[in-house]
Amino acid sequence: MKKIEIEELIINPFTKIGSEWMLITAGNKERGFNTMTASWGHLGDIWGSKTGKPSAIIYIRPQRFTKEFVDEEEYFTLSFFPSKYKKALSYLGAHSGRDENKIQNSGLNILFEDDYCYFKESKLVLVCRKLYHSSIVEDGFVDKSIIDKNYPKKDFHEMYIGEIMEIYTNDSDESL
Repeated sequence: MKKIEIEELIINPFTKIGSEWMLITAGNKERGFNTMTASWGHLGDIWGSKTGKPSAIIYIRPQRFTKEFVDEEEYFTLSFFPSKYKKALSYLGAHSGRDENKIQNSGLNILFEDDYCYFKESKLVLVCRKLYHSSIVEDGFVDKSIIDKNYPKKDFHEMYIGEIMEIYTNDSDESL
């Protein structure tokens, strides 16, 4: 993986997150780790003086096993993959790490750094340091139809804002 500066990152976040999906991963080799597939999220700037802090916002339902790791750790990663890994991402989104070694069963390979982990097969990795965490609450919805469509069990997502600390790309044959 090659480290790049934030100014070098040119992607369409609507496609990257909404259509191609990403893996949210937290933990480490010693204390354990988990990952989940996500198709909701945001990239942008927040809370800085001139250019802002480059940031990512992720959303995790309270029952997800990965949430426990995101809550415990200072860092989480967002990993994006070439299209040939879509089946593996689908598998990781449909299975729980509580019940099986879903990472091993997906065929992907986890790599560890001191404070975070990500996947060898990733095309792009954003390393994020948690800045803020809050629950989405029913009273906050102006458009109440979103609740019926997305939260019939009232299991509202938890929101995490992370400062993007490092960005890595893999120089494979497929573009970002």
